[in-house]
Amino acid sequence: MADTVTCVDDLQRLARRRVPKIFYDYVDSGSWTESTYRANEVDLGQLKFRQRVGCNVDMIRTAATLLGRPCSLPVALAPTGLAGMIHADGEILAARAAARFGVPFTLSTVSICSIEDVAEHVAEPFWFQLYMMKDRDFIVRLIERARNAGCSALVLTLDLPLQGQRHKDVRNGLSVPPKLNLRTLSTMMARPAWCARMLGTRRRTFGNIVGHAKGVTDTFAFAEWVSRQFDRTVTWDDIGWIKRHWGGRLIVKGILDADDARRAVAAGADAIIVSNHGGRQLDGAPSSISALPAIAAAVGQQTEVLMDGGIRSGQDVLRALAWGAHGVMIGRAFLYGLGALGEAGVTRTLELIHKELESTMALCGITDVADVGRDAIVTTAPVAASARPENACRLAGESGLSVIAWFEQLIRQGDI
Repeated sequence: MADTVTCVDDLQRLARRRVPKIFYDYVDSGSWTESTYRANEVDLGQLKFRQRVGCNVDMIRTAATLLGRPCSLPVALAPTGLAGMIHADGEILAARAAARFGVPFTLSTVSICSIEDVAEHVAEPFWFQLYMMKDRDFIVRLIERARNAGCSALVLTLDLPLQGQRHKDVRNGLSVPPKLNLRTLSTMMARPAWCARMLGTRRRTFGNIVGHAKGVTDTFAFAEWVSRQFDRTVTWDDIGWIKRHWGGRLIVKGILDADDARRAVAAGADAIIVSNHGGRQLDGAPSSISALPAIAAAVGQQTEVLMDGGIRSGQDVLRALAWGAHGVMIGRAFLYGLGALGEAGVTRTLELIHKELESTMALCGITDVADVGRDAIVTTAPVAASARPENACRLAGESGLSVIAWFEQLIRQGDI
């Protein structure tokens, strides 16, 4: 089956057929109108490559270094909540696939498999993602658990002082484990293979929190706890507090503004991630790729700049590198692979991205990923707003000209 999958879109279609709707929708959704979720992909696709010929591209090198770690690709698996509900033991499977392929894996605070579960099954050090909660004692213990598990970097997510509303999750009544009613039972029973795998694992709740946070002894207590715990008072001073307790490499995630990037570096971040949370928080925020150049220009010489949001192919990886990123993180892309084919699907996702990156580099005349620069992208002047079809009829009418005469005037003015 994996051999017939030609792109991430194929994996997404398979995942849609194999994962219960309530959890598939959790992955394939953004907040509110989902405009930022869509913009992440659309804006990447608008960057066109500079094709080159007559270049010796017999040897292509895609290897890179991320936070001091040699990687087969400038790619890391992003922290994604509930991966263990997309496929039984999902975080363990994804971490194993990443380790075998030679790229970093990041475990989410709200994962199903615990830090200890993943460390037990994967020899390679992984990254751990942290949300700031009001219960600072719990945070200190969570950091200590990550350190004891051998995590090599801490990813601090700052763009969640409260949870963005995702309409699909509200309509589906998302909970972990699912509340058993006629609707959820019907959606799960429609995926018998998924049900069988979930019945075969003990990991069906939030492994990093249930049984570890004070008073959270089961999933239902967790729901009440987490609703009170997102901390709206977090400031840049808290980064220093985290860094002192952690003592290792610190990555700050959720940066969309150059000033915030400078503040993160000044606060001690060893790397930053340009991210809008996959379009799942502030709907109407800019796409990650459109925010990247200004941030890379501001801090790219001082710290590593990673980017997530909309990366679905090796071509998207090349676009992000050309626009100033040192590397990228993928979330939905590997979750589609996980939902479609389990561990083999995550591996297939990475294989596809590697192949696509390698072939696109060759056709652009680039032999080493370290040499990717802005000149890999063809830059064209944007079409003036007045020349866009949706505006032409209105503006022509306002000027008393026909649409054809209006366009002729724009051409003479150089607006087209």
